[in-house]
Amino acid sequence: MLAKDVMTRQVHTVTPDTSIFDLAQLLLGAQVSAVPVVDADGTLLGIVSEADLVHRVELGTERERSWLLRLVPNDASRVADYIKSHARRVADIMTASVVTVAEDTPLAEIARLMDKHHVKCIPVVRDGRPVGAVSRANLLQGLLAHRPAQDVQVTDEAIRSAVADEFAKNHWPWIWPANVVVEQGVVHLWGYVYNETVKKVCGVAAEQVAGVKRVENHLVVLPEVLAFGV
Repeated sequence: MLAKDVMTRQVHTVTPDTSIFDLAQLLLGAQVSAVPVVDADGTLLGIVSEADLVHRVELGTERERSWLLRLVPNDASRVADYIKSHARRVADIMTASVVTVAEDTPLAEIARLMDKHHVKCIPVVRDGRPVGAVSRANLLQGLLAHRPAQDVQVTDEAIRSAVADEFAKNHWPWIWPANVVVEQGVVHLWGYVYNETVKKVCGVAAEQVAGVKRVENHLVVLPEVLAFGV
């Protein structure tokens, strides 16, 4: 799936001159965690989020500085913290370096960028202008689009073959030995494994096979001495 398949197309934006109070009202009203900052032509200039409004003088939540940092006379971060907690315009608190993606960016890349940059929402841009946004909620919506149909009819034989193929495909050598029995869509796993993690991954692998109604995991975890001796 791509960004365009899950992105929110109604883009709420603010300008650099928007007040932080109007910004807070917009974030709450639109139920979004961040919004792009644009100029008069709609060109992306930056992004501003809930996090930029957390440490405010009005709330008494300014960042506390450690005793060590208080000893530094010309600390640039002290100035930055003051601006964040006292500024009244979006221009003074926004992040100018924005992580963006295109409409055809795969969701896997978007998830990687979210993890790398510790952000919850990424603007989708076209010709330098935001045309949408992908948030963590949008990724969850994409996940639900892949929910298996409840009425899929698959034979027990086909399920057994698919589970065995899943085990073989992942080259898991720590199953010793294993057997899969399927009865009316219920998968029974038998055999021996090295540890609880291996037992769990076998169950997860079986659950995701189409047509499986339930997994009964009977796999036995070998004692450590036996496990390493096999």
